[in-house]
Amino acid sequence: MTDAGTSEPASVPSSEYAGVPDGFQRLWTPHRMAYIQAGADAMRAACPFCAAPGKTDADGLIVHRGKSAYVLLNLFPYNSGHLLVCPYRHVATYDLATTEETQEIAELTQTAMRVLRAVSRCDGFNIGMNQGAVAGAGVDEHLHQHVVPRWASDANFFPIIARTKALPQLLGDVRETLAAAWPAY
Repeated sequence: MTDAGTSEPASVPSSEYAGVPDGFQRLWTPHRMAYIQAGADAMRAACPFCAAPGKTDADGLIVHRGKSAYVLLNLFPYNSGHLLVCPYRHVATYDLATTEETQEIAELTQTAMRVLRAVSRCDGFNIGMNQGAVAGAGVDEHLHQHVVPRWASDANFFPIIARTKALPQLLGDVRETLAAAWPAY
C-alpha cells in the first residue's frame, strides 16, 4: 500500500495495529534480557570481569585484549560504545594495581578514545572509575575504567524523566565495529 501519487509506503496509524492502542511509544532494549534472566544476584555470584576473558571476544563483548588489561563493552551502557578498561587480575582499587596495569589501562583508554572518535564521531567523553559500592561501582571488587562517548545531541529528557536510555545499535554490532577499527597493539 502506498500514498496516492507517490512510491512511498503509506503511513498506518498505530491504532490500526493489533492490540489495545495507548499513548506510549515503545523503546526496545533486547540486550537487557541477559540481566533480567540472570537476576540481580548473578553479578555478585561471579565476577563478570574475571569471566569475560575466558569467553570468545563476541560472547565476552571484548573489543581488544592487551597484556595486563583488556577492553570490553559495558553490558548496560549509558551510550552506544560505552567501554570498560579492566585489568585481567582481580584487584579492587586503583592503588592496588601494578605500574604495568595502570600504564596499560591509561594507554588502552587513550586508544579507546581515538577509536570511538573515529568510528562514532562523538563530541566528547566521560571517563572515570567508581571504586567501592559507596562510590557507585556496580562491580566493586574488580577495577574498571569507564570510557563513555558523548554527543552534543545525546542530552535529552529520557534519562531524567523516563529513566530510559535510547541506544541505536545492538551491542554485538558495536563490538564488531570497534574491534575492526582497533589498531594493532
